[in-house]
Amino acid sequence: MANRSDLQDGKLDLAARAAWLYYIGGRTQDQIAATLNISRPAAQRLVALAVSEKLIKFRLDHPIAACMETAQTLLDRFGLAFCDVVPADPAQPAAQAGVAISAAQWIEQYTAQSAPLVLAMGTGRTLRAAVAEVSAINRPQHKIISRVGNMARDGSASAFDVAMRLADRVGAQRYPMPMPVVAETEEECALLQAQRSFRVLCDLSAQAKATFVGIAGIGWNTAMHRDGFITDGELADLSERGAVGEITGWAFDADGCLLDGSVNERIVSLPLEQPASRLVVAVGVGPDKVAPIQAALRGKLISGLITDESTAQAVLAS
Repeated sequence: MANRSDLQDGKLDLAARAAWLYYIGGRTQDQIAATLNISRPAAQRLVALAVSEKLIKFRLDHPIAACMETAQTLLDRFGLAFCDVVPADPAQPAAQAGVAISAAQWIEQYTAQSAPLVLAMGTGRTLRAAVAEVSAINRPQHKIISRVGNMARDGSASAFDVAMRLADRVGAQRYPMPMPVVAETEEECALLQAQRSFRVLCDLSAQAKATFVGIAGIGWNTAMHRDGFITDGELADLSERGAVGEITGWAFDADGCLLDGSVNERIVSLPLEQPASRLVVAVGVGPDKVAPIQAALRGKLISGLITDESTAQAVLAS
């Protein structure tokens, strides 16, 4: 029989879920009631309980037991250094808000420090949303570097240059990569990587306290293809070679092995370590991120993960 403490913890967990759906998910009390299979008055009371127990400030401040257990399972199974799993909204399986806020909180733990440090950033929609949630601060002693180029093939600026956005938020020194994500030829790639600015980024990357990266699939209308970084023909070639995902442009197969040849011969991004010897945290959510996350974990391309409960459970189900 459950003791009083267990019952109270369970009620707080439910209250935290209701509060997350209300404040982060933007759900109405009727929608929360339907999602949690409770009455509308019960949903209202749970949200009020979350406020009275100070679980809610501006962000969720209560670790939900099921999420913590899932995170621990991921830590144990894949030997991760860090994992955070946030509640999922069943009505919006690819919703970024909760994961973005969690990533922002972890990024803030670094940017708030007084001692000078280097943070390395990848790219992606969820990571961009996370940076938008980072609290403004003035840390001119920090250095924010980009691990990936900030230009598309036609020379236009990428809409997902995360490093510059973060540096603006925290008043840090900016180290963008003013290069295309994919060079046209191997020779051009070699010339770009021989530039002093690229070597400086390589040196700073080796000093990074942490690296935060987006993660995406390889397929029709996925990030690299949709945003014009690879052509239809290059996408077809990557698919034939078994590519399932990419991090900062580097394509890898279902075992997390970086592909030889193809587009990887012309990626200008900083190299990915395999296995990752430093903290490299992937930030991603949604059904289309399950296979890439599974592969990156298998190949030890990442040593940390921030995702939601549904995505995490799907990753573990394989």
